[in-house]
Amino acid sequence: MSDARRYRSSEWFQAGGVDGFLQRTAMKVQGFSESDFQGRPVIGIANNWSELTRCHLHFRQLVEAVKRGVWQAGGFPLEFPSMTMGADLARPIGISFMHRNLLAMEVEQTIRAYPIDGVVLLGACDETIPGMLMAAASLDIPTVMLPGGPALNGKWCGSDVGSSTDTHRYYAEYRAGAISSEQWRDLEDHIERSPGHCMTMGTASTMSCLAEALGIAPSGGAAIPAVDSNRLRLAQYVGHRAVQIVEQDIRISRILTLQAFENAIRVLASTSGSTNAVIHLVALARRLGLDLPLAAFDRISRETPVLVNLKPAGTYLMEDFYYAGGVPALLKELEVLLHGDIETITGETVREAVSGAQVFDREVIASLERPLQTEGGIAVLFGNLAPNGAILKQSAASGELLTHTGRAVVFEDHDDLAVRLDDPALDVRPEDVLVLKNGGPRGAPGMPEWGSIPLPRKVLAHGVRDMVRISDSRMSGTAFGTAVLHISPEAAVGGPLAAVRTGDMVKLDTPARRIDLLVSDEEIGRRMSGWRPALARPARGYERLYVDHVNQTHEGCDLDFLTGRSPLADERAIPVSGESWSDSPRDSSVGA
Repeated sequence: MSDARRYRSSEWFQAGGVDGFLQRTAMKVQGFSESDFQGRPVIGIANNWSELTRCHLHFRQLVEAVKRGVWQAGGFPLEFPSMTMGADLARPIGISFMHRNLLAMEVEQTIRAYPIDGVVLLGACDETIPGMLMAAASLDIPTVMLPGGPALNGKWCGSDVGSSTDTHRYYAEYRAGAISSEQWRDLEDHIERSPGHCMTMGTASTMSCLAEALGIAPSGGAAIPAVDSNRLRLAQYVGHRAVQIVEQDIRISRILTLQAFENAIRVLASTSGSTNAVIHLVALARRLGLDLPLAAFDRISRETPVLVNLKPAGTYLMEDFYYAGGVPALLKELEVLLHGDIETITGETVREAVSGAQVFDREVIASLERPLQTEGGIAVLFGNLAPNGAILKQSAASGELLTHTGRAVVFEDHDDLAVRLDDPALDVRPEDVLVLKNGGPRGAPGMPEWGSIPLPRKVLAHGVRDMVRISDSRMSGTAFGTAVLHISPEAAVGGPLAAVRTGDMVKLDTPARRIDLLVSDEEIGRRMSGWRPALARPARGYERLYVDHVNQTHEGCDLDFLTGRSPLADERAIPVSGESWSDSPRDSSVGA
């Protein structure tokens, strides 16, 4: 390679003086010879493996397959860890969302500081894929995403059960007394059968599918079960392809265009994917300097029918989706609605990548002519309660509640909810609207999964299984119900949600895309004139940094100083001392 096209890693390995000496010995101490790393593209492999994250337990084997592909293509693989992002063990549930930005910062700084020419990103659980992609987008480095894959279908009492979706469903039955404590514990033993992320169309599955739809993950990879040998073959291909895109200087910004994002939103709509994906896509686009307003999500969702029949909005699970044809089959069905001529990371266009795809099970993937629902899963609402927008997963809501007016029953924060929700004295009726404040990015802080507010026990006892629920928080992508989420601006920064009082009337009008407090503007203004933030500022650490700098949900909940790109191509070459590496005396023996 000519001096004008040197690898970035050459600035380390061909440096003179003490710097070059130390940087080469750092490789030699691992048993590598200079011929292993000199003149080869260095492929960083960001491994999100951790025993704290059951979704990623198989990643060590995947990494070895990626390395094999890198070596075969003439590259030099260097694996590095990134912080764990498991949603299951983190408290409160869903707090891993706050750490997405921290993961992005960590991966970005690791790549900046070390001799990496291109990167393979391994992620699965909820925020890992968007967090890693945000890092790569900021750097504008050649990138391939390798999703970790879903777990095998859960099996219980002769039926398939899905992560979290059926947990929530059966927990409601348990609280209502419809199943016993023994049955509840038995479900616990059977719902998770293998490594891999949730096999429902939750946030992890959604982001895997969207990475493929964006063209940054290889075609066909999202739905392969985590423990299927096909995923190992995919991992080897990814390693091989990573070397090629470095040689061809295919940077992530070349793949993640506005048209690619529109394709991804269409897949989000057609899969009834997670509402959290809206926040992640907005944040990722803003890292690239692209404008992705909430109105675009609503427009595309109105134009795109639901075709994928997966829980929580449908019946089946990711393993079934894989056998039915996966994302390629879905893209083939949606082909007339997609930007088919844009490039993907494989070197093929979207149309070329899915040219041979077909649907093998119409119960799982419906046709465009006979969709499951005529509109996509996501509805974007505005109104005096959500001036900057709110999100409703209409495909997972109760049809009769999509247009509803009810009396607000207000919980000031999650602690208030925990104390009063099952109090027999709580004045609540099935037609009421449950309202939770201070669950947003600053108010919680970190926006945990509090938006799927449990129904009060006294309502469950009367056979009610859904109510309209409103919050500035999120819900798990595996959850279901009529939950209006991501109210922006949030209550903690003085959004109109802070003005809602128990007894106020609230109107949800999904067809009109409205969520309104039926109180005059004058009264709302009067209430807010005396409003003061109720929550203390965190004392220290990343939580303090997050609260001080996080954007609102319609802006992607990124940190305000991280939006936009600072590409590696703009960096100065690393300074070296007087002599060049080629002029330095060195031993030509093996390992020298």
